[in-house]
Amino acid sequence: MKLLSYLNFILFISIIHSEVIAQDIRYTISGNVRDAGTKAALPGVMILVSNGGEGTTTDAKGYYNLSVSPSDSAEITFSFIGYKTVKKVISVKSDVRLDISLGEEAAEIKEIIVEGKKYKSVSDGADISNIEIPIDQIKDVPTLMGEKDVLKTIQLMPGVQKGGEGTAGLYVRGGGPGENLFLLDNAIVYNPYHLFGFFSSFNGDALQRVELIKGGFPSKYGGRLSSVVDMEIRNGNNEKIHAEGGIGLIASRLTVEGPIKKGKSSFIVSGRRTYLDALMFPFLSSETKAGYYFYDFNWKFNFDINPKNRIYLSGYFGRDKFFAIFKDSYSDTRAWLKWGNTASTLAWDHIFNEKISSQTSLIYSNYIFDINNEEKYQDEVNKLRYCSNVKDISLKHEFNISASSSHSLKIGLISTLHTFKPEAVVYHEENFNDVNFDNKIRALESSVYVQDIFKPVPRLTINAGIRLSSYITKDKNYLFPEPRISAGYKIREDIAVKGGFAIMNQYVHQATSGGLGLPLDLWVPTSENIKPAQSRQLSLGLTKDFRGKNVVGSIEGFYKKTNRSVGFKEGASFFLSEEMVEKDKNSWKKNLTQGQGWSYGLEFLLHKKAGKFSGWIGYTLSWTQLQFDSVNYGKKFYARYDRRHDISLVSIYKFSDNVHFSATWVYGTGNAITIPNASYGGIAHNPGSSTYGGRDLIDFGGKNEYRMKPYHRLDVGIKFIKKFSSGRERTWDLSIYNAYSRKNPYFYYMTAEGGRNVIKQVSLFPIIPSITYNFKF
Repeated sequence: MKLLSYLNFILFISIIHSEVIAQDIRYTISGNVRDAGTKAALPGVMILVSNGGEGTTTDAKGYYNLSVSPSDSAEITFSFIGYKTVKKVISVKSDVRLDISLGEEAAEIKEIIVEGKKYKSVSDGADISNIEIPIDQIKDVPTLMGEKDVLKTIQLMPGVQKGGEGTAGLYVRGGGPGENLFLLDNAIVYNPYHLFGFFSSFNGDALQRVELIKGGFPSKYGGRLSSVVDMEIRNGNNEKIHAEGGIGLIASRLTVEGPIKKGKSSFIVSGRRTYLDALMFPFLSSETKAGYYFYDFNWKFNFDINPKNRIYLSGYFGRDKFFAIFKDSYSDTRAWLKWGNTASTLAWDHIFNEKISSQTSLIYSNYIFDINNEEKYQDEVNKLRYCSNVKDISLKHEFNISASSSHSLKIGLISTLHTFKPEAVVYHEENFNDVNFDNKIRALESSVYVQDIFKPVPRLTINAGIRLSSYITKDKNYLFPEPRISAGYKIREDIAVKGGFAIMNQYVHQATSGGLGLPLDLWVPTSENIKPAQSRQLSLGLTKDFRGKNVVGSIEGFYKKTNRSVGFKEGASFFLSEEMVEKDKNSWKKNLTQGQGWSYGLEFLLHKKAGKFSGWIGYTLSWTQLQFDSVNYGKKFYARYDRRHDISLVSIYKFSDNVHFSATWVYGTGNAITIPNASYGGIAHNPGSSTYGGRDLIDFGGKNEYRMKPYHRLDVGIKFIKKFSSGRERTWDLSIYNAYSRKNPYFYYMTAEGGRNVIKQVSLFPIIPSITYNFKF
């Protein structure tokens, strides 16, 4: 009887549900949006139904799904920055499959109307603290030595601080450089910098999309505290062979793309290499040999198996190498170092039906940094070996469910096996090769997440989700829930109030040594002594679309509290003696400490993404303080990268299709640093003996109590473009870095002059002109 009653209840509910559906019949419009020329998928395309009010955007694979009411003439609008807007009028009497190609030329079809270029509205949706930078603008921004740089462009955005002159490190909303998650087709890149931080590892010619997320993090992202830089490699042209490249003062690059099977599969390969080593060689003596170079290589192979299945294999490989040999009659010194990343993703995209799709990915990441140094002085031999290595193997699976045009769900899980080798050892005598450097630490990091984007009322969009992350080691297990929520309410069609809250946990830490440029940072795992770091961030802002002008604006306030950030203890060093390593192979843990941080501020951005004149104005007002029990006597201090004011002005003006002018001006309050307050003579005992000796003692005062001079700089550039009837194109790109030769401080040091101590400033880059020849065919 109970079973019969239960079945009757189910039948009753089904009848009621069927009646409701009958009263509100809706059909699905779905399909893919691609580039008309290359046939590459276009993510982020805005799709609107004018007579029904429904709207959505294409996902990372260019796929969209809309639920609409029946109609004899539904007008569907497709718009995307840099492409012509397409409107198509269709009849909706059943589910409709509608694939669209966007291009620069008008299509000769009766139902299609072509208008000017559009942009993605910032007032739509629930995303906050999210900036997507067009690749064309990245290529137009003038930079050091003419090398177009993704991360240097991101540094020009509000909320992102620069680490110092010439460096590419990102300090986002008070977080350190190790608190940013860099993803390249879902693969983690641990140290995304070349040339000791002066250039980033990413070649803009190979990228399709660059997105910066500073707050209101969607639940699919995790593992870092401060930001996500999500990048995607282009799919490649599956219709014809195409190539582009450039020859600059310090590096050359080449990108080639084309079909493997026309219309079905494609490839893209992109490489870059410097020739600093070749330029240095003629100026070195026979007793001295030294050289430095870096290279990187990107690839992606894309296979459209059928309309419902796609497979791609993408990757990145990059290395920096330096070597030096110094000889004289008394000594022989040899040093070499190398570092770099390998990242690769094998992904399968599958569409089950018009409402459900999935992606399954196998991901590999490997970061290695290795220093070897050998000094021979008469009969004495000293050797040093430093090795920092992180290797990841990840499996990720994600479902995307479009319940309706106003309700979408994302469910996923990812599991990563980490392998760490953090060591830095100093050796004496000739036993260097007898020591085992294979001190591996393994850990399993896993997460499951759910994200729901829905509209409870027409003007309100909510993105609510939760991520459950776990970390399992030999000695300790951790499990943390990470709730996320962001919302946007439209005051009117072009103005929205947005807010977001997110909890993030970080299990893999970068312990920064505080050096001037060498990447001597240890990537260390969470353990029984080092707890997971955690941040809680609240964001609130106002966004504005200036309709018809391709301009978006935003003003945001944020507050972030960080717990258990990792750093080195005061005076600690990760370079250990041979004896210390033999006693404790994990003694590096004892040199680390954990503390807390506070960051809050206000950010303003006015961004014009397309048109004859484009660019942006960015301003940040912020405060960042840290506190560690074993640093600065446990007192709070301002972080080195704390900057009260930060301004970026970026302008790009196209005089014509053949001449583009660009200029960038930046200003920032000086970094907070520690310098000596005074020095005086004293008597110190020499350890290991009964003797005493005189020594200069230095009083440094409180930590980071002194401010460097303000930083400001003007960069300008101009492009001369010539297009040929055959489709070829060549460009001369001239740029000037630091146009008025501002002597910005790189570091300070103390020296004695005239019987007193004085502080001296060292500047790095004066005015630097550069020229690059670019080509396409």
